[in-house]
Amino acid sequence: MSILKFLFGGANIEDDEPKNLGEDDYKDFIITAIEMKNGEEFQISGRIEKEIDGEIRVKEFIRADRVSTLEEVKKFTHKKGRQIIDEQGEALFDNDY
Repeated sequence: MSILKFLFGGANIEDDEPKNLGEDDYKDFIITAIEMKNGEEFQISGRIEKEIDGEIRVKEFIRADRVSTLEEVKKFTHKKGRQIIDEQGEALFDNDY
């Protein structure tokens, strides 16, 4: 739920939980595809997690890419997550953006 919907009462609190569309284990990271509806389409959105020194580190990402089915969201989110991991590795947790 967006902060504006929350502030102005546009949705119930139950809507706050994003729907997990599936996980992909890749190089000791877990990539989770998250449902993000944008009009009649879905936006590529996910989360990358890894346990480092006993602490679960998490980085969320949203892409401008849009697709028409949840299966495509899952496929492309996992693909993008693997690309991010290959490019940045554990360093992706170093930045707070």
